[in-house]
Amino acid sequence: MEQIIKMENVSKEFKILKRREGIKGSIRDLFSRDYQILKAVNDVTVDIMPGEMVGYLGPNGAGKSTTIKMMTGVLEPTKGQIFVNGRVPYENRTRNAQDIGVVFGQRSQLWWALPVIESFRILKEIYQISDREFNDNLEYYDALVGASELYHKPVRQMSLGQRTLCDILAAFLHNPGIVFMDEPTIGLDVSMKSKIRELVGALNKEKGTTIILTTHDMGDVDALCRRIIIIDKGRMIYDNDIEHLRGFFGAYRTIRIQFDRHAQKLDDEVLKHQADEVEEWLRIKFPHAQSIAVSTEEQWIQILINEDEIHMMEAVNCIQEHRQIADMNLQEISTESVIRKIYEGGIV
Repeated sequence: MEQIIKMENVSKEFKILKRREGIKGSIRDLFSRDYQILKAVNDVTVDIMPGEMVGYLGPNGAGKSTTIKMMTGVLEPTKGQIFVNGRVPYENRTRNAQDIGVVFGQRSQLWWALPVIESFRILKEIYQISDREFNDNLEYYDALVGASELYHKPVRQMSLGQRTLCDILAAFLHNPGIVFMDEPTIGLDVSMKSKIRELVGALNKEKGTTIILTTHDMGDVDALCRRIIIIDKGRMIYDNDIEHLRGFFGAYRTIRIQFDRHAQKLDDEVLKHQADEVEEWLRIKFPHAQSIAVSTEEQWIQILINEDEIHMMEAVNCIQEHRQIADMNLQEISTESVIRKIYEGGIV
């Protein structure tokens, strides 16, 4: 089976003007152009097979969006080759656009003042979808998520979740071979996130559509993706299955604590001092531990631990020996933290 997307040693560089400060600097910029080269994507090689659902992860500025823009033909790589459906996307933008779908977070492709069904009909003409295929898809959408209840509702009157749902349906309307989804569940409540995930999973399974999903929500990844690609500072640093990543996730926990029930009144310096004390207590108690990281966020002290080194309750008991904890909760490790650990060599 041939790859539906093939990237070979792809890099993308941008030339950025180094701007000087102040009025004198601005005047000098008019006559002297000093540029620096920003390498947004650096030597990425990846093959994606038909029907795969791939989570494409990375912190802000890692190069995810640039890669997606090259895959869709919006940008041309500086070096390397990209083939999508056997074609070079930036050389065949119109043809490539007919075979892909896109969902970009809160940027709707639906017409704001029109009922959803009218937007769908406009897309039908743009993509030259046959009457039979169009009607079959509408019936299928209704069977999946009861979409007919939304067909005659103007987009401007929809909630964010309803609009996102319809945007996803619009992206699949012409039965594309590939759909690119950028943060599709951002800003949605738990119930709507679950509904979106079920919808995307069903469309991938029933239609065999290849889906490239960029997200910071690990719930999306856990529910939908079997393969994960992680990019950081333009370089691909991880390409493996979800089980391998989930096993890595399982060892790490973030404990959030407060010593004062009125912590919202604490000065930042006081909170930072408390966090430094917590880190000192833990490092003295567990000198063998390599993965202790203590930080502060919104009046909380956050302690990242690896439970292969320290059990969560051991860490809590250690802190309690020195000071009474007033409030505590647990959080899953963030995507950014996982990427950082992988980048430091945490996964082999």
